[in-house]
Amino acid sequence: MEKNNDIRHGRHCVFKMHVHLVFVTKYRREVFTKAILDDLHDIFASTCADFEAELVEFDGQDDHVHLLVNYPPKIAVSALVNSLKGVSSRMIRMKNYPSIRKKL
Repeated sequence: MEKNNDIRHGRHCVFKMHVHLVFVTKYRREVFTKAILDDLHDIFASTCADFEAELVEFDGQDDHVHLLVNYPPKIAVSALVNSLKGVSSRMIRMKNYPSIRKKL
């Protein structure tokens, strides 16, 4: 029997839970550049680490990003998503990229 090292262990459980998240910009505006996507990858990875989760894969295009997150069962997906969206939005807005300014 072969061992699968992807399976995580808790105190009283064994788990392998993944969630595929897609975040879309408002009105599908094409605002993500390569620099913004690189910053988002770092922000999402650090936010996942705060929740004891792991950012397995990340990819994005001009108007949306895909995340594959491996998370423990003690974390609610809604709390994880709320934190990922809030922290990433705040951090990207602080960097003051011209492509994400509000269009009138």
